[in-house]
Amino acid sequence: MPAVVWGRDVAEVYDSTSRAMFDPMVLDPAVEFLAELANGGAALEFAIGTGRVALPLSRRGVPVSGIELSPHMAEQLSAKDGADRVPVTIGDMTTTRVPGSFRLVYLVWNAITNVTTQDEQLAVVANAAAHLQPGGCFVVEVVVPQIRRLPPGDIGRVFTLEEDHVGVETFDDLIGQVAWSHHWMEVGGRLVRHSAPHRYVWPSELELMAKIAGLRLWERWADWVRQPFTSESPQQIAVFEKVN
Repeated sequence: MPAVVWGRDVAEVYDSTSRAMFDPMVLDPAVEFLAELANGGAALEFAIGTGRVALPLSRRGVPVSGIELSPHMAEQLSAKDGADRVPVTIGDMTTTRVPGSFRLVYLVWNAITNVTTQDEQLAVVANAAAHLQPGGCFVVEVVVPQIRRLPPGDIGRVFTLEEDHVGVETFDDLIGQVAWSHHWMEVGGRLVRHSAPHRYVWPSELELMAKIAGLRLWERWADWVRQPFTSESPQQIAVFEKVN
């Protein structure tokens, strides 16, 4: 199964259908966290999308570059203020290389799950490690699989139920760890429907991928304000350090 590529229809409405992601209460702590880790060095964002994180991070004085698989998402970024300071390379984050080395590589908002096989997810982590300076950090924000929330005998759950957005997650392949995310969204008076596969990754599995790539877990949090990560946490912010 190939990695998820956002088409023009999704890219054009991505920001408007993802308002919660742009809320300062959500975005500002992430930018602050990443700016602190960059510590004046350069940063590289995998799956940079429309620049939700990269642009405010750049405005903080961090030199930011990006890799993005969808040219349509990158096109949305390029139309925004400050985009001229954030170079984007169109390519697959499993293999695409950007010149130079970086103090920070980051991959946020579950984007690692858009890569739908374990081998490819491992390639993403290895590619991040290859871009890092010794002592640099790779940050991954990703949901913890919510299989325990499924009622007995069911294969799916409603994860968003709002007036203009209904989201349903179905767990279609428990062996391959592939779930599908289905969205019905009202945008500008019209209904937009979007479905895509995601490969969920367990915290211990992500840590093992990092070890294989020459990274070690430095810290793990439940959110960007550094709440403790526990077995009940619905997501993780994992920070891996390049050993040498």
